[in-house]
Amino acid sequence: MAGGGAASSAFLRQIGVAEVDTPSELVETLKIFHVHGPQIGTRICSLSCSGGEAGLVADLAAPYGIDFPPVPQATHDRLFAVLGEIPTISNPLDYHTFIWGDGPKTTEVFSAMLDAYDAGIYIIDSPRADRCDASGYDPAFQAIVDAQKATGKIALPVASMVENFGEARVLAMMEEGVCALLGIETALAAIKAAQTPAGVAGWRPVAALPARETRMLTEAEGKALLATAGVAVPGSVTGATIAEVAGKVSFGAPYVLKGLGFAHKTEAGAVRLGLASLEGQAEMPGASGYLVEEMVTGSVAEVLLGLRRDPVYGVTLTLGMGGVTAEVLADTATLVLPVTEAQVLETMKGLRLWPLLDGYRGRAKADTEAVAAMAVRLGALMLADEGLEEIEINPVMVRETGAVAVDALVRRV
Repeated sequence: MAGGGAASSAFLRQIGVAEVDTPSELVETLKIFHVHGPQIGTRICSLSCSGGEAGLVADLAAPYGIDFPPVPQATHDRLFAVLGEIPTISNPLDYHTFIWGDGPKTTEVFSAMLDAYDAGIYIIDSPRADRCDASGYDPAFQAIVDAQKATGKIALPVASMVENFGEARVLAMMEEGVCALLGIETALAAIKAAQTPAGVAGWRPVAALPARETRMLTEAEGKALLATAGVAVPGSVTGATIAEVAGKVSFGAPYVLKGLGFAHKTEAGAVRLGLASLEGQAEMPGASGYLVEEMVTGSVAEVLLGLRRDPVYGVTLTLGMGGVTAEVLADTATLVLPVTEAQVLETMKGLRLWPLLDGYRGRAKADTEAVAAMAVRLGALMLADEGLEEIEINPVMVRETGAVAVDALVRRV
């Protein structure tokens, strides 16, 4: 889940470099940068003279994480004064065709809407000039130019399909300081890329280390190491046999019994949860020893934290929704160390399943601040000890207050 391009994408984000997926998206993003510079604002509005186009823009924008904030009351009143009661004044806005061809009214509507946002999308599909008379669209294009000049905000005329704006139209708009974009999906991708925030001044990844042979610590050894870094772990005892560990236990049930020596204990059948007693428990074939832990209760979520040496970027941190279904959910994000708690928390908010951590439909909120603090402690541990190659905690059991690392895989030289 941390492989492929995840580390490269994380590095680019952290130094403030926009990333796109296709050549068309690259060209449209560069056009925005050329006309307006990088880091455009995130408050976006959309205007069209069709309700279908308004709905289409809203639907296509969702996968890019672009939403459309509600229309402020003052803007609503200003628009209502021109459009009247028939159009529903919302964002995206379908302004209907009542004002089509009326330059002053169109300019007022376009300006009033744009003035309340950082940038505006104007869906406008003029016919090809080599086949049709497109002059009827001139008032609308001029209104876009005038709205940008009047508000100082970014007006982005967008053609639904690439061929709907000719090169002459695009160049003419650019000479007016207006960036015309081609294709709704490509335009949305470019707008999202142009919103990439600036990187943290002075940030640099740590130096990468050469490949080396490593060994896996037992879970007991790994958790003892985590505890030295201030990471909360369950109370535990270890022994060569189940009978031996049963004789050492001084904490109460329920217990978790684990076989040592497995990288993935669940698949090996080497985990038994919620045991009221250790009496009569069968030995686990292949186990090199046993670990008995207090069973963590009261958790409201399970998350994954993984740190590993990267051959290019030094050390990466992967975080996401954890548990035995972590790979199925594939809801993770990657950062390149060093990072702050604030960066970790902000990254967590970008997970698809973030609402489950944040009190979705009355659920208890998970202590995500505790997770962020744990991630930073683990990062500090990795950076202080070059002998550490990998730390994976899955899951971290997150309570309403606090978080506990209940499973740990640690590799070191």
